[in-house]
Amino acid sequence: MTPSERASIIALIKQEVIPAIGCTEPIAVALCVAKATEILGCKPHRIEAHLSANILKNAMGVGIPGTGMIGLPIAIALGALIGKSEYGLEVLKECTPDAVEAGKRMIADEAISIKLKEGITEKLYIEITAFGATTATSGATTAASGATTTTTGATTTAASGATTTAASGATTTSSGTQSATAIIAGGHTNFIYLSHNGEVLLDAPLKSSAKQSEDKTALTLKKVYDFATTAPLEEIEFILEAQRLNKAAAETSFKGRYGHQLGRTLKESTREMSILGNNTFSKILSYTTAACDARMAGVMVPVMSNSGSGNQGITATLPITIYAEENNKSREELIRALTLSHLTVIYIKQSLGRLSALCGCVVAATGSSCGITYLMGGGYNQISFAVQNMIATLTGMVCDGAKPSCSLKIASGVSTSLLSAILAMEEQCVSSVEGIIDNDVDKSILNLTRIGSESMNETDHTVLDIMTHKGC
Repeated sequence: MTPSERASIIALIKQEVIPAIGCTEPIAVALCVAKATEILGCKPHRIEAHLSANILKNAMGVGIPGTGMIGLPIAIALGALIGKSEYGLEVLKECTPDAVEAGKRMIADEAISIKLKEGITEKLYIEITAFGATTATSGATTAASGATTTTTGATTTAASGATTTAASGATTTSSGTQSATAIIAGGHTNFIYLSHNGEVLLDAPLKSSAKQSEDKTALTLKKVYDFATTAPLEEIEFILEAQRLNKAAAETSFKGRYGHQLGRTLKESTREMSILGNNTFSKILSYTTAACDARMAGVMVPVMSNSGSGNQGITATLPITIYAEENNKSREELIRALTLSHLTVIYIKQSLGRLSALCGCVVAATGSSCGITYLMGGGYNQISFAVQNMIATLTGMVCDGAKPSCSLKIASGVSTSLLSAILAMEEQCVSSVEGIIDNDVDKSILNLTRIGSESMNETDHTVLDIMTHKGC
């Protein structure tokens, strides 16, 4: 591997493995609100949010850090009140009780409108328009009522004939008030459009899927393995920050009672019940699910995310961390196993996409299975076997939004990752005559992501319909 290839992969890991506080979908919405508010220059008196279905799905039932509340309204309110866009996915880290009370008042005043963005195919789409005080500047030109907006291009034409540039699908604002619009799409921190009172500050239309593919660092499982096992240690030791943050999140969870308390329950039950026992397997399950319990409940604790998901970062990190500790693995072995795990997740997500109907723990647990297989002494062949075993088992697990019960799905993924690694070390691998598995492990990965990104789209629609019509 050339130095330039290695540098490109390191940059990719640093781009995708970053700290986050709270579930990344509502936090990304809060980030977008914070940016719109900063552009507006004052506290908004009204905020309109137009969101893709997947953003809505992943933000409906999850706790917002520092609030004791769930869902988007409080995330939006806090984004306007205390959010700082420079903090990225830690945008709400300066949340205070006073800010929460002010946010509750904003919600009670019906200052926040949340709607589904129609007519878009991008699964990660957040459009925020913040409105401020009425403008009184003489001679200001406003669009006449009845202005026509084109949804397929980048042009909004007013009835008077004036033309302004806008991101495709952006919502036009009413005249007479100050307004600022911010749009995030394609990535949780990827701003593609900014405007202030109709003046466009940024217009970077979302790249097509083909163009995004061209821009991605070309990876294969073999390249992932070669990089993780041969890169100079000093160039990849930064990955240990994932170990520190995510283990600290689990230990915070053990001190409280968060979510469904799966991690805490598993930890305590090992002393009293003989079903699992006090062993490496039960400890891996308890630590990994505990970190998820805390995060989904909205505890103000940072975790190291992967590809825009904190739960993916947790699942790619903690099974390997605990296995390494329990088996006295060296610092170098831990660093390389964590790198292998996180980069495998990044590789699979390149073709799956940021958000899909496929539960992210399937991908993240596949990464951790690779790392554990490496720590067990496995080489590339055994690691590819582990991936094949994972795909044969967990493909099709549905994502029905971010919520406390994600810890149960993570437990399923992590359990399977350990079983897959054990089988792989015994040279046992699901064969190409079985289901969706191909002889070529990279083709099996594409089969997995094709199902998750294409075939399960209708599943996604059905899941959202069920979630939004319960009790109707």
